[in-house]
Amino acid sequence: MTNSSANSSVAKAHGRFIRGSASKVRRVLDQIRGRTYRDALIMLEFMPYRSTGPITKVLRSAVANAEHNMGLDPSSLIITTASADMGPTMKRFRPRAQGRAFAIKKQTCHISIAVAAPTNTLDAEAQD
Repeated sequence: MTNSSANSSVAKAHGRFIRGSASKVRRVLDQIRGRTYRDALIMLEFMPYRSTGPITKVLRSAVANAEHNMGLDPSSLIITTASADMGPTMKRFRPRAQGRAFAIKKQTCHISIAVAAPTNTLDAEAQD
């Protein structure tokens, strides 16, 4: 089985310029990677992190892409890849005593999630 046919059933979504650091988003993405769409939504709903909101939005977008563009069933989808990369840093300054300024760096990140239908190993062996 070639990679091009395997990638044809993968749907992706990207969230760009999301406020929050990439390391804080990665700790949530590490928990949902490899899980089913339903399990991931349940986990994201009850996690106590601020980054679960944007992650849920990107995940729903990826599943909508899979459903609309490829006709896949949302209940059978698995999160194959989930990553967060650093985005540009917004630089702000806070006034301090005696005319000084203190730099504040507001970090952003880019979230990428890909979902795919599970592959059955028996079907792959039968084709070979």
